[in-house]
Amino acid sequence: MLDFIGIIILVAAIIVSINALTGAMPISPSQRLALSVGAGLWTGLAAALAGANLFVGSNLVGPPTIGAMIVLPLVAAAVAASFSPSARAALLGMPMPFLIGLNVWRLAGGFFLLLAAEGRLAGPFPTSAGWGDIITGALALPVAWLALRGQGRALVWTWNAFGILDLVAALAFGILSANGSPLQIIHVGQGSEAVQMLPWSLIPTVLVPMFLIVHGVIFAQLARAGTERGS
Repeated sequence: MLDFIGIIILVAAIIVSINALTGAMPISPSQRLALSVGAGLWTGLAAALAGANLFVGSNLVGPPTIGAMIVLPLVAAAVAASFSPSARAALLGMPMPFLIGLNVWRLAGGFFLLLAAEGRLAGPFPTSAGWGDIITGALALPVAWLALRGQGRALVWTWNAFGILDLVAALAFGILSANGSPLQIIHVGQGSEAVQMLPWSLIPTVLVPMFLIVHGVIFAQLARAGTERGS
């Protein structure tokens, strides 16, 4: 039952977020369509690889495969922003309050706690990822409201730093507690096994890279605003 509810929530989060992000970018309709199709294909690839059990820690190709699915979108976004003025303008052109508010989906981090309660996750991973996401998601709308009013700049910096550190910590704990992985140093029962399989594998392979990019854009917008204020 938890998997059934989870796949509904996760797919909704992915579809709504992708359409919202592309819709918020100051780009042409054809570019918006291309981005949406590319994101959809990436999500399909993530689901197909998980369905073939290619993310499982005990699989020889599991750790590098799931690692590539996390890193490649980040590299692509960084390269595009660095070398393409139009891509950089599209990313920085999204409203900051919108980007902050999008993190309300992180309330779904409560699923990590429920999976741990069922004995399908164990160790520091579900606690860190679950409560970190819940806190980030719960504060998203109040912080977005302050940003919309041009207030709470220090709070936005703090919230954004916490949000990105939460994701990095979750990834680290997930990797270090993956049973059978050569990188495993935390041995605690099920470890992070549940997020190596559908539907939960969509979190590290699709949603985590997306939110890391969102946090990166917010940091870039904050830095640009600080530079403009100083000038």
